[in-house]
Amino acid sequence: MSDETRVKATVYVTGLDPTTTTSSTLHSFFLPFGPITDIHLPVERSTSLPKGFAYVEFTDPTDAAAAIDNFDQAELFGRVIRVSQAKNLGFRDGRGKVESGLGSKVAVWEQEGWLKKHEVDEEDRRVVEEAKAGDPMEGLEGLDVAGPRVK
Repeated sequence: MSDETRVKATVYVTGLDPTTTTSSTLHSFFLPFGPITDIHLPVERSTSLPKGFAYVEFTDPTDAAAAIDNFDQAELFGRVIRVSQAKNLGFRDGRGKVESGLGSKVAVWEQEGWLKKHEVDEEDRRVVEEAKAGDPMEGLEGLDVAGPRVK
């Protein structure tokens, strides 16, 4: 599965109760919408309790969309949760540095894949160069002269 498809198949859940929410309860809660690939429930280092948000990855993006439509502003363990589309914030290397995507310290044009997506082929480049070299007034011969009207 491509990274783009994975992001579309992942929902961001916030407003969770840290004392009662576990990966298994989230799995049971979201399972009616389709098969779940992964659940990531970040934990506070100091307390070993969940931080109050999670990422739930479905196998199909349409299942994620159904979960958003049905569970956003739903109640779980007495708390209203918010369910939305996860955003691609890039990936972190082993040192915690974001290498690509939002939050990256690497210029967008230096990220892998950006040049491939935005490259210009030689024919388009040639047409632009020819247009720059030509007369800017070419093709305007038949237009009326602009200026104040004389009565």
